[in-house]
Amino acid sequence: MQKKRSNLWLYFFGALGGMLYGYDTGVISGAILFMKEELGLNAFTEGLVVSAILIGAIFGSGFSGKLTDRFGRRKTIMSAAVLYCIGGLGTAMAPTAEYMVAFRIVLGLAVGCSTTIVPLYLSELAPKESRGALSSLNQLMITIGILVSYLINYAFSDAGAWRWMLGLAIVPSTALLIGIFFMPESPRWLLANGRDGKARAVLAKMRGRNRVDQEVHEIKETEKRDNGGLKELFEPWVRPALIAGLGLAFLQQFIGTNTIIYYAPKTFTNVGFENSAAILGTVGIGTVNVLMTLVAIRMIDRLGRKPLLLFGNAGMVISLIVLALTNLFFGNTAGAAWTTVICLGVFIVVFAVSWGPIVWVMLPELFPLHIRGIGTGVSTLMLHAGNLIVTITFPALLEAMGISYLFLCYAGIGIAAFLFVFFKVKETKGKSLEEIEHELKNGGERKAGGRAADQ
Repeated sequence: MQKKRSNLWLYFFGALGGMLYGYDTGVISGAILFMKEELGLNAFTEGLVVSAILIGAIFGSGFSGKLTDRFGRRKTIMSAAVLYCIGGLGTAMAPTAEYMVAFRIVLGLAVGCSTTIVPLYLSELAPKESRGALSSLNQLMITIGILVSYLINYAFSDAGAWRWMLGLAIVPSTALLIGIFFMPESPRWLLANGRDGKARAVLAKMRGRNRVDQEVHEIKETEKRDNGGLKELFEPWVRPALIAGLGLAFLQQFIGTNTIIYYAPKTFTNVGFENSAAILGTVGIGTVNVLMTLVAIRMIDRLGRKPLLLFGNAGMVISLIVLALTNLFFGNTAGAAWTTVICLGVFIVVFAVSWGPIVWVMLPELFPLHIRGIGTGVSTLMLHAGNLIVTITFPALLEAMGISYLFLCYAGIGIAAFLFVFFKVKETKGKSLEEIEHELKNGGERKAGGRAADQ
């Protein structure tokens, strides 16, 4: 029991980077309301402040995959923690809009690193029978970070203390930087780099000594001593994993969830809520997000990744269609306002038990060991690129199309995502990372995959 509790603390600190991503993503929605006058923001610079973190995240994702394959998962997370500390302090003390944008880009570099490495790191530490639940801790921490940011925004909203809103990110940043010193390196990375003794010690601590030999044997069967690069990522046998990874990452952003996270207050005010009520409404959304992610952690290793993704698509599409049609035909009535709240709540519920955690779980599962870092990095780069496009285009599209037609567009993307998952994504539930790689090499035989998933 003591060993199990110790391991949970390891997974907690491993996932803490997710909390920072969530906090820095959510806090700007409240802080931006109060920094406009002091920093002299116009419509363009306001959008740039919000989206700068995503610009940095694209670059961070692009180079972090190669870095983690070369220097290890632990050192790369440590570097991200340092960047989180610098970015948090810098944004809190920024004297001008230019400095704010620059330090938001620094935060973005940290976000790109952590969103690439944390899911990969958790996936490689976790045993196969509970890998989905433990890897989902990353998404749980993201949702907790978003909720905490909403609560901090609400707490400081009366005083308009936006610098405190941003600056409090230094607390989890410091915790991550300290905690990562006590974390082990990924045993799979250690074996791939010839450090067998250290890998065995880590596996003995995480699994128990009786499972070490078997797991080392499985890893070594698929191991390549030299880490691969972009060329290996495009090899024909890896291509199905690359298509699935890029598609899941891009579609997770384009099915509409980040418009709710970034612009929830704006969405609520558009249907008639006052500013204070709109900010409080985002706290409700954040709470639902956390609670349903806890439900997902219980379900993901029982029901499987693919069924939950398909269920999530169906629920999100229905909620978006109802939301759009209600606002189209009933306008700014009280009924339409409350229907909006309900529909957004349903959307968050089904997203939180499906696309929210599962994409983060599956990205590192899809790729073979020798290019797992760079494959996850490229997919995460696509995720942040999609996030950036949605963030930049949402205000203009909302103004040009109106909320009803815009959410109908997101519903159409949700239908496309359903078809993509159905035809292009394979189940990974219950399989070790080495079994997934073996199936990929052998064409992903459906019968073998089905038997492994049922075990």
